[in-house]
Amino acid sequence: MKAEEIRGLSPEKQAEKLKELKQELFNLRFQAAINQLDNPARIKAVKKDIARILTIQNQAAKAAAV
Repeated sequence: MKAEEIRGLSPEKQAEKLKELKQELFNLRFQAAINQLDNPARIKAVKKDIARILTIQNQAAKAAAV
């Protein structure tokens, strides 16, 4: 997911997407632990998406505070 796509979402949708990604990361880690992970690169991609959402949320919070 690109940063522009995330910025286009409402704060509620961003929080929902963040929750979904965290759940997906949990499932991927579980699959990795039991050696059933098909695409190990997906873990890295999900982590980056989570970081993007958190960064954009923090930027919005700082902009609102000023």
